[in-house]
Amino acid sequence: MKVMAQIAMVMNLDKCIGCHTCSVTCKQAWTNREGTEYMWFNNVETRPGVGYPRTWEDQKRWRGGWVRTRGGRLVPAGGGRLRKLVQIFSNPDLPGVEDYYEPWTYEYDKLLSAPRDSPALPVARAKSQLTGEYMPTISWGPNWDDDLGGSTETLADDPVLAAMNRKVAAQIDQTFMFYLPRICEHCLNPTCVSACPSGAMYKRTEDGVVLVDQDRCRGWRMCVSACPYKKVYFNHATGKAEKCTLCYPRLEVGQPTVCSETCVGRLRYLGVLLYDADRVSRAAAVADPQDLYMAQRSILLDPRDPEVIAAARHEGVPATWIEAAQASPVWDLITTYEVALPIHPEYRTLPMVWYIPPLSPLVDEVAAAGLDGEDHRVLLTAVSDMRIPLEYLAGLFTAGDTDVVERVLRRLAAMRSHMREVRLGREPDPAIAAAVGASGPELEAMYRLLAIAKYDDRYVVPTTKPEIPRGMEAMGEDVRTLLGEGAPSACHGDAASFHGLPSTPVPLPLPTIRREPVPAAGPGGPGLVGAGAGTTGTAGAAPGAAEGRPPRPFRPRRPAFIPLRGR
Repeated sequence: MKVMAQIAMVMNLDKCIGCHTCSVTCKQAWTNREGTEYMWFNNVETRPGVGYPRTWEDQKRWRGGWVRTRGGRLVPAGGGRLRKLVQIFSNPDLPGVEDYYEPWTYEYDKLLSAPRDSPALPVARAKSQLTGEYMPTISWGPNWDDDLGGSTETLADDPVLAAMNRKVAAQIDQTFMFYLPRICEHCLNPTCVSACPSGAMYKRTEDGVVLVDQDRCRGWRMCVSACPYKKVYFNHATGKAEKCTLCYPRLEVGQPTVCSETCVGRLRYLGVLLYDADRVSRAAAVADPQDLYMAQRSILLDPRDPEVIAAARHEGVPATWIEAAQASPVWDLITTYEVALPIHPEYRTLPMVWYIPPLSPLVDEVAAAGLDGEDHRVLLTAVSDMRIPLEYLAGLFTAGDTDVVERVLRRLAAMRSHMREVRLGREPDPAIAAAVGASGPELEAMYRLLAIAKYDDRYVVPTTKPEIPRGMEAMGEDVRTLLGEGAPSACHGDAASFHGLPSTPVPLPLPTIRREPVPAAGPGGPGLVGAGAGTTGTAGAAPGAAEGRPPRPFRPRRPAFIPLRGR
């Protein structure tokens, strides 16, 4: 067992309001440069819809992710090394700019410089940011089908709907809609890393973040076509590939990602997961795609298991990361409460951004029918009977297995009904929790995490190396005694008493540095670093002044420089 740590994210889709604040803040923080106009590391899609880029889920066209051979091996869907070598100068599986959108701007100078009394109304024409030519018609954009605005023309192109029957495809836009925020999945088995000919794509061992080495990238763009989620972009100005970095500079100092920090709906959760790296390939290569969800869960390790803790320490996982994994909200949502699901597990990349399916569209539909949307008997029955949302959500999160999605939605519905009884001051019916295989306290704990969790409960992110502060390793074990194990303890005002140790000074092996005393500057004279006029105390006093002896007269030393004269 090889234990490794992974920063993972869970999004509660019931709380997404489609405001695109996460997209805008990510855009301003990471892709506000030339050549990145069309890059959206974080985008919010309306479902059902074709997404961004257009029809990114259609792997028959894009050939992203992994496929399983008859012998049980995994090979990239776009082909192995020989195929990539043949197509290295011509990639037919690469999306074009029309699949994203051609970025444009407007001639705002025409509006600002228009004459005051001009008889003609000034017009700001759209101009391409790629070619500089005028664009007569804006035909596509990253949010073109927002709120199903363009669904009448593009709904039939939804790859998930294509796998459903025609009746469902015709009625789903009238019964079901939700928002789907997407970022790079930072997969455990990333296809983009294996497809890169120059080895520029890599997965960090300390936190699992997938990054692009800009110095090694040669712009082959094989990673763009290999990523099934189409979250790797090509910068046409630099000739390099770029992608979501999971805001690793923020994670290294214990801060959440920008999209998590600015999320209006507070739908994102960040935490540490421990997994067995030796079983990643085996889990991704299971025969039945509908078994991939449970196979991915099986490689996640219990952070409270003594054997897992010992193995993690043996592999060099910091103690603070183990503690963060034990307090991880991501682990609770995935394993403890079993309500988080991976997106498109059939791609076999083992994504590390999980989603809680939305229950609100079902509740709205029940309420529109004149029924009580909070009654567990009505709500649980509706979850089983409304096959349209179940089939669509199963196509997104479980490779078509509706039983798993139904189990998750039933658990969310039971939590909703149980908490209504609690908030109304009534005794909850034990049958509500028993219907989903849970207890009342478990549903209440899940409610606190999903609905009213505070900042520190939603984002449990350890720093990169908190055991010994940077630059203090040479002090030895005395630093651990003084500061304690971990950065939070080190920041405590009285670290010794915080750890139950006597509040006595601990001698540190610091070298003794002897310096000549520096005199204070005289009145009107130039100030010296470390001493000033009127300074009291013994900082700048001559030897012997502290013991009450008369100070030695100060003899100025010869300056170490020769002043230049005659200039």
